Amino acid sequence: MKTTLEGNAFKFGKNLDTDQIYPGQYLELTRVEDIKQHALEGADPNFGKKFKLGDIIVAGTNFGCGSSREQAAISLKAVGTSVVLAESFARIFFRNAINLGLPLLISPGITDHVSSGDTLKVDLKKGVIHNKSTGTELKAQPMSDYVFEILESGGIKPLVKKQLAQNNP
Repeated sequence: MKTTLEGNAFKFGKNLDTDQIYPGQYLELTRVEDIKQHALEGADPNFGKKFKLGDIIVAGTNFGCGSSREQAAISLKAVGTSVVLAESFARIFFRNAINLGLPLLISPGITDHVSSGDTLKVDLKKGVIHNKSTGTELKAQPMSDYVFEILESGGIKPLVKKQLAQNNP
């Protein structure tokens, strides 16, 4: 897993809920290729046309509030999001994303220092965000070693499989 990420920012506001991240009318879709086509469609219908592999989502407080639908995190990972940076996350969305291997960092006040289109460089391990467009450096809350281990493994399921294989040779 890369621990230094760089991409263009796509900025959203506060209280972006799971229905905006992944609209409910697509819940019957099960293939990841189909799910990713609708990432953030409820917030920006043209998101999928503009977003490039490795780009970064930046948002205000309470990102991922609403329902517990796992497809919201699946769609963001599948579309190629390298990291989501927000002032805070809804608890269930946070766990779903980490368990699926999608990196998230909490950075209070980030929306005051980032605009859509800015180029960001993020050090996941150190929790440092450098806005290359403005020269601003921001801090994020560090992740726990366990969360980092989940992400390095590609998600909770691959981590558990690896642990089971180590314990049962």
